[in-house]
Amino acid sequence: MAKIGDIVRFLNSVGGGVVTRIEGNIAYVDDDGFETPMLLRECVVVGQAPAEEKPKATPEFRASAPPTPKASQPAPQPEPVVVEETPDGDKLNVVLAYEPADVKQLSTTTFNTYLVNDSNYYLYFSYLTKADGTDGWVTRYAGVVEPNIQIWLEEFEGTQLAQMDRVAVQMIALKQDKEFDLKAPVSVEMKLDTRKFFKLHCFSTGIYFDEPVLAIDLVRDDRAVKPAAVDAVSIEKSIREKKAVDRRRPVRPLRAKKADVRRGEIIEVDLHINELVDNTAGLSPADMLNLQVDEFRRVMDANLRNKGQKIVFIHGKGEGVLRQAILKELNHRYKGHDVQDASFREYGFGATQVTI
Repeated sequence: MAKIGDIVRFLNSVGGGVVTRIEGNIAYVDDDGFETPMLLRECVVVGQAPAEEKPKATPEFRASAPPTPKASQPAPQPEPVVVEETPDGDKLNVVLAYEPADVKQLSTTTFNTYLVNDSNYYLYFSYLTKADGTDGWVTRYAGVVEPNIQIWLEEFEGTQLAQMDRVAVQMIALKQDKEFDLKAPVSVEMKLDTRKFFKLHCFSTGIYFDEPVLAIDLVRDDRAVKPAAVDAVSIEKSIREKKAVDRRRPVRPLRAKKADVRRGEIIEVDLHINELVDNTAGLSPADMLNLQVDEFRRVMDANLRNKGQKIVFIHGKGEGVLRQAILKELNHRYKGHDVQDASFREYGFGATQVTI
């Protein structure tokens, strides 16, 4: 267990330094002038704190010369961080994620907050929250995150969600000791749907996390992700139209499909609902999911005899509902085919490749 004065490295992220103070299960590490909070269990001791010298006992009534002051030795510093840049890392991609300590006990568990920096840039940032009905923001974390890593921000109780109705993250990106393209400062503010913290299906794994998390995209390919504006008038109008629809509404016909797009030997099928129907008015989420699954089955049935055929189904990232429905079909109705995530470079996070 690390103690004050020890030199540590971080277990699951790049960085380290000298432990300056410990509060509860959090160690504060001096990393080249920046104090970084980190869970004690995430700190690996690589150098022990120097032991204090005990003064030697002086015989009674014997005068002793004052000790010769020793030149203060500078605290050993951790090795400089070597930034390994990635080919796609010159575009900012930043994700805020909430991970439950026990995903099976969402009503009582604590949550850990992480910021993922998927870029070749250092990010100087602040993470803030506020409750609805209050004027001021509260800074929950401010610091720097190194390139291509995730950083732990805080652990909080579920009861604190009442003060987290809105979140904001402000960022400035730069590189050290080299030239780089200037990025505009980023400020993202959004409504946090705190109800999702108590719904198991809202947590899922992904490219950044092996454990289920509630992930929120902040920046995607240099662009701040703006939450969709909610138009109360349009919502009310849609509700009235939906109530007016007969319960035995006839099934809406699919839009006339163009030939499946081919790239080389790969068939690409876009399952986004706006590619399947002209108008989604009156369709419930279940109706839209059924249409998407029907299109998946149509393409699979048409290619079952084409051994070796590769098909990429583009389902989007979202909350993963359509992806899980497709995997269920592949595990039960279409067994025996090779299934993998499609090329991230070409399709991003939201596509699955099936080889017949």
